[in-house]
Amino acid sequence: MYSETTLGIEISVEPRFMADRSEPESGRWFWGYSINIRNRSARTVQLMHRHWRITDGNGRLEEVRGPGVVGEQPIIPPGESFSYTSGCPLPTPSGIMAGSYRFVDEGGESFDVAIPAFSLDSPQARRVLN
Repeated sequence: MYSETTLGIEISVEPRFMADRSEPESGRWFWGYSINIRNRSARTVQLMHRHWRITDGNGRLEEVRGPGVVGEQPIIPPGESFSYTSGCPLPTPSGIMAGSYRFVDEGGESFDVAIPAFSLDSPQARRVLN
């Protein structure tokens, strides 16, 4: 599990390789990831936008931006959390994802929260120490 807290908003990520959705012989590997967003601040917040940076094993970067997550823009009161699951295909057996969420609080102030970088490693990935 990967976790990071920014301005009282804790983001935890648990990635997993999904062999049943991958086709290595066709150059396609797939990961699922579960994210839990816990509001440890004293203010109610709403997740408005996401920004992902996805880098495959060849160093190719893809950026994904959009409103909310999985079709929602959840409102998260203090002490509460919101969880969702999504997925990511890659043309290589390993990669890395990181990003940020844009939130707005009840006073209308916008702020960004870091999504911790997390590794995408399939059983076919060659292990490299950096």
